[in-house]
Amino acid sequence: MKHPFLILETGKPVATMRRHGGFPHWIRVAAGLQGDAIVVVHVEGDEPLPPAGGFAGMIATGSGAMVTDRHPWSERSGQYLADAARAGTPVLGICYGHQQLAHALGGEVADNPAGREMGTVELELLPAAAGDPLFAGLPQRFPAQATHLQSVLRAPDGATVLARSALDPCHAFRWGEAAWGVQFHPEFSTTHMRGYLQARRDALEREGKDPEALLRAVRAAPHAREVLRRFIRIARAR
Repeated sequence: MKHPFLILETGKPVATMRRHGGFPHWIRVAAGLQGDAIVVVHVEGDEPLPPAGGFAGMIATGSGAMVTDRHPWSERSGQYLADAARAGTPVLGICYGHQQLAHALGGEVADNPAGREMGTVELELLPAAAGDPLFAGLPQRFPAQATHLQSVLRAPDGATVLARSALDPCHAFRWGEAAWGVQFHPEFSTTHMRGYLQARRDALEREGKDPEALLRAVRAAPHAREVLRRFIRIARAR
């Protein structure tokens, strides 16, 4: 039997989207994994972390929390991810998980100076992505779903930055041979993205953004989803 993937659940979706399940379910479906192929630990709820061995890879989810709040559960599970990455276990951090992994490896996370980034955004791959297992061969520019206030302002020492957007110069990085962080949500469908935009409508208006324009601009992001599926294939092949 193949080793399962460990998903560290760092938070819940916005309340209006929970009828569609939680982040681990969205990730599992987007990744094409069967139900018995994942083990979920709700780290935000202080569920204990399992021994690190025996997993094909680890994925850390998004969250409404802030890495800069240094919650004990976040610091503890972030260190767990960093230790796994140092040991060579394939690791993928998504949104909060991206920031959490970067922080645990010595990078800097803080409020994005450009403010909130939300909706279907255009990613631009940097030259190093051409040789990266998750991004090689993808278009230099492609859409992805994003929603965040904080960003990785400085990638960890030894990391390679792979992608950027107009508002975030570190939308993806690789550390070592098999640890990645992606600020975007490869598991989000257009339904998820529109639901998030509706849930944040008031905040977007207060910030001078146009929720209706952002909703109209939502489109499918198959290349972003391919990044997640490649991670699964690469982890299983190791």
